[in-house]
Amino acid sequence: MNSVLAAGVSGIQSGISNAQSAAQKIASATTAPIGNEAVDGADQGNTANAAQSGGLNAITEGAVELVRSEQQVQASAAVVQTADETLGTLINTLA
Repeated sequence: MNSVLAAGVSGIQSGISNAQSAAQKIASATTAPIGNEAVDGADQGNTANAAQSGGLNAITEGAVELVRSEQQVQASAAVVQTADETLGTLINTLA
């Protein structure tokens, strides 16, 4: 029973850690303002578009990782809850 609880708690901790990493990825993503046009030539415009695209990709990836982390924490919490209920049933049966 301890191993099941430990696996559930470990999953929760891992999910929280992954969520923090994803949030940091989102927070550190940089994007150029939409409509930001280069003054000195088309090449700079392409650079701004690439930066915006890269920043949007980082934000999207971070958001997906946040959802996965949330699901991991929820699943791990369900494991802990089930182990707790099972342990309670065993104690009640033996008492």
